Amino acid sequence: MKLNEKLATIQTKFKSKKSRFNSFGKYNFRSAEDILEATKPYLLELGVSVTINETLISNTEFPILESKATITDGTDAIHATSIVGVDLNQKGMQMPQKFGSASSYGKKYALGNLFLIDDTADSDAINNHGKGAKPKLEGAALTKAKAFIKSGGSIEAIKGKYDIPADVLKTL
Repeated sequence: MKLNEKLATIQTKFKSKKSRFNSFGKYNFRSAEDILEATKPYLLELGVSVTINETLISNTEFPILESKATITDGTDAIHATSIVGVDLNQKGMQMPQKFGSASSYGKKYALGNLFLIDDTADSDAINNHGKGAKPKLEGAALTKAKAFIKSGGSIEAIKGKYDIPADVLKTL
């Protein structure tokens, strides 16, 4: 079996769970490690190996990493790449974390390109990271909203800021 046929076998049978959870964005996602773990059953069966190499291709104010995922049978090789910028202004991260985060992201997408992982339903494709999404009115926010209305505030102002379930709306 030729390498492209082996790769096609993996691409059509491959399943990788989204085993990680992003508590900030409230979504599940898969990591490069999840993708690599899901390929392991095919490696010995098809006589192939998968590697990822990274290269710093630009070391300016905005460093750029290239991640290259490769599948090989020892004779032939097929590559897929991704290009990722390192956000040096990312708050709350030390420099190694900034590069590590970009590296993980690049690896994930290089592997996704190699194995044709469709991420259209993945959180990275649909998540708005809190922009435009209203938080649910509950807990302390609900208590404050009730006090706001009691002091003369309007329900419309609260509706503009929060997603209010019908049963909660009745209590306001």
